[in-house]
Amino acid sequence: MTISVLIVDDEPLARRKLAALLEDVPWAAHVGEAADGATALDAIEHLRPDVVFLDIQMPELTGLQVVERLRRLDSAPVVIFTTAYDRHAVAAFELEAVDYVLKPFGRPRFLTALERARQVLQMRDSASALERARAALMATGTDEPLDRIFVREGNAVLPVALSELERIEAQDDYAMLVTPRRRYLVGLRMAQLEERLPNPPFLRVHRSHIVNLDAVDRMIGLDDSRFEVRMKNGAQIPVSRARSQEIRRLSR
Repeated sequence: MTISVLIVDDEPLARRKLAALLEDVPWAAHVGEAADGATALDAIEHLRPDVVFLDIQMPELTGLQVVERLRRLDSAPVVIFTTAYDRHAVAAFELEAVDYVLKPFGRPRFLTALERARQVLQMRDSASALERARAALMATGTDEPLDRIFVREGNAVLPVALSELERIEAQDDYAMLVTPRRRYLVGLRMAQLEERLPNPPFLRVHRSHIVNLDAVDRMIGLDDSRFEVRMKNGAQIPVSRARSQEIRRLSR
């Protein structure tokens, strides 16, 4: 992932130092500079940088005022404040800056701040991709069969194929996807999943359980009114009384 970086500082020496530090970072591209707040806002609007190194103390429009105006943008860049005064750190984080770097700039601290900005951008991308995936999953009016569920893992979004799923278990307002290798927690309700999963092979046997019939070994009758699902991996899943009656009718 290559990130674009804009440098904003009224001191030419500070801009040159930051530009020199950026040259040694292969995944960062220096896309422009600005010497004051008004120019910075114009550059951000036209260049759309991923990250802005922003000096706090500038004439006319300070870095703090620039950030206040950036909040109005639909997609604001990640901000790293640069300052000669440590006391500005609190104000920086109150304005949701990802980090701040003290002047004179040192390479280790600079790299730490830039890496933190990259991690924030990756999390933004993952969250955006996940929301798009959820929207696609929950879209109405489509006859396209659901063949995978997108789950978040750290900074990544993973597509889990339905063929991998053995069962799904409710976890409050979430759902636990169970595969032979591991489990994934997703922000979807059981009713939402039941509506979009193909049936068969997926069958909701309980308010808290959906099973993949391809992963079921057998269903055992516990008494005259209830069944229990025995999965091929040995797991035992309760079946509600209402679902048990449906299964009994189907098996006649």
